[in-house]
Amino acid sequence: MEDLYQLEKTFTKLNFAETPISKGEYEKCVFKNCNFFKGNLAEFIFIDCDFISCDLSMIEISSAAFNNAQFIDCKILGVHFETCNDFGFSVKFENCILDHSSFLGIKMNKTNFISCKMEEVDFAKSDLTNSVFTDCDLKRAMFNRTNLTKADLSTSYNFSIDPEINKIKRAKFSVNRSEER
Repeated sequence: MEDLYQLEKTFTKLNFAETPISKGEYEKCVFKNCNFFKGNLAEFIFIDCDFISCDLSMIEISSAAFNNAQFIDCKILGVHFETCNDFGFSVKFENCILDHSSFLGIKMNKTNFISCKMEEVDFAKSDLTNSVFTDCDLKRAMFNRTNLTKADLSTSYNFSIDPEINKIKRAKFSVNRSEER
């Protein structure tokens, strides 16, 4: 069976938890108010796609490709991004809840996280060079052997980063913001 190819399609208010989305490649597509909860997106390809107000919690994304994917106002709990295809991996998160998700060992240079709640997110061994965390809650987020070179966390809060075990050269922090609000 040949995989599906979708170009510039908009999917609105669909419940993929009940009726799974067709496996394939989605390019320049918009998913708005869709429910993917516990869905299987393994080996799917998303290029220049926007996910807006979607629930992607606990999705399976083994070998899935996210190339220039944007997530806005999404709930993305417990997702293991480290299982994705790392070739061309490029994402942006804005006003998302990413609690308990993992980016273990992923190269994520220049990734933007804007106004996200990221409780207990695992960034161990990740490369976040030049990434920007704007007004993010990083309560109990794990940074262990993480490359934060030139990263900007100056407006984020609730984080704890040990400079002895993480690369923080030219990273930006605000002393007052690292404490709990």
